[in-house]
Amino acid sequence: EQPILVDFYATWCGPCQIQLPVLEEVARRVAGQATVAKVNVDDAQKLAVRFGIQSIPTLVLFKNGKIVHQFVGSYSSANLIEAIEKIAK
Repeated sequence: EQPILVDFYATWCGPCQIQLPVLEEVARRVAGQATVAKVNVDDAQKLAVRFGIQSIPTLVLFKNGKIVHQFVGSYSSANLIEAIEKIAK
């Protein structure tokens, strides 16, 4: 029932590495009201294809197993937290 923010990334992706501390901050700030998870697209290619991931970083926000929002590129912690809080209610 909690929102889940999934980061589709790769270790070789520069923008993904820049996004990492932002996601760590988001995870700390939404602890208890949402989950932040990571999926390495190199290790989970079928999953990335299943969700139509064509560019990384891509962040997918789920609620009740359904995609609520998809972010492509780098985003601030404020933007991500606002999106999570909006659907966590």
